[in-house]
Amino acid sequence: MGKMEMITKQSPLGVNNVSSAPPPLPGPATNCRRKGLFMMNNGSAIRGNSCVSTATRDLWDSLFDEGYRADVTIKTDNGGIIYAHANVLGMASPVFRGMLKQAKGFGQKKSISINGAPHDAVRVFIRFLYSSCYEEEEMKEFALPLLVLSHAYVVPQLKRICEQQLEHVLLTLENVVDVFQLSLLCDAPRLMLIGHRMILRNFKAVSSTEGWEAMKKSHPALEKEIVETMIDEENMQKEKIRKKNEQKIYLQLCEAMEALVHICRDGCKTIGPHDKDFKENQTPCKYGACKGLELLIRHFAGCKLRVPGGCIQCKRMWQLLNLHSRLCTDSSSCRVPLCRNFKEKITKQSKKDEIKWKILVKKISRTKRINGGGAPFFVFLNSISS
Repeated sequence: MGKMEMITKQSPLGVNNVSSAPPPLPGPATNCRRKGLFMMNNGSAIRGNSCVSTATRDLWDSLFDEGYRADVTIKTDNGGIIYAHANVLGMASPVFRGMLKQAKGFGQKKSISINGAPHDAVRVFIRFLYSSCYEEEEMKEFALPLLVLSHAYVVPQLKRICEQQLEHVLLTLENVVDVFQLSLLCDAPRLMLIGHRMILRNFKAVSSTEGWEAMKKSHPALEKEIVETMIDEENMQKEKIRKKNEQKIYLQLCEAMEALVHICRDGCKTIGPHDKDFKENQTPCKYGACKGLELLIRHFAGCKLRVPGGCIQCKRMWQLLNLHSRLCTDSSSCRVPLCRNFKEKITKQSKKDEIKWKILVKKISRTKRINGGGAPFFVFLNSISS
């Protein structure tokens, strides 16, 4: 008997052979309800929740605000000064760690500079390194400089917050050009894509903003690239609409071909083959093209200018009969008028016209297959009749 077996038998759980229930999951951390304050919990921005107690958070805020035994002086634009602690900066950012190693100072104090960002934005940034906190109004005002600072000093937690805030809350037509440019510089692909889409969808409004005018002067190549993309997008939309309309026409022609076979073989309402006995209580026709085709056939039968090119309506009828003959698989038993005659004339047509007709037939057949109809109705004519 092994040692593990002895432990199992002596244990109450081993006797009953029942596994213990897992302990309950730990509840949320100390709830802090500070108006306008956002905290970070597991890397996501959640208002009013923190992974540390309120007292601990306030302690870190006090350490930053009061600058107790601060050993680093941060110089900002316009002569601003922020006091901080080297240990906190070095642990929060590898860039600060490298800067502090090379920084010069008197005694134990060192001095570094952060230029190119407003003094208040730098202060919000440094405070976040202490307590992972920021005020809602500060984020609205300094989202863009905070995005740049978090990227430049490698603070991914704050960078994610800035991206999320810009994406869901702060992105507008007025600042979308600036956000798009900074997302390119700060390696924020998702934010860049969202900004780019917003520019294309609202190009007329965005191109009249100050941000667009500034981009034209500072980055003309980027402005040119966006304009070219916009032109390509418009051309793609036009091509999409053209293909959709073209597909609709091919489908209508295919339905007309089916309706023509239906009229000439089975008859429809008051028109059909001469040996067809029309009943008063006929079932409703399922072909939507029958009504228009019936009017066209009646005109074709009584028109005195029934020659190709002599009458527009007759010309359409000639084209439909010609198209049917090219789609019909067995003209010898087909009941559509002139089907065999058109089949015989195909070999006498010019090569150019023949290529056009072949392309049309191919596209109509493909349209029928795409729309779930399989092969066209008249392809199965012989098999249905037999």
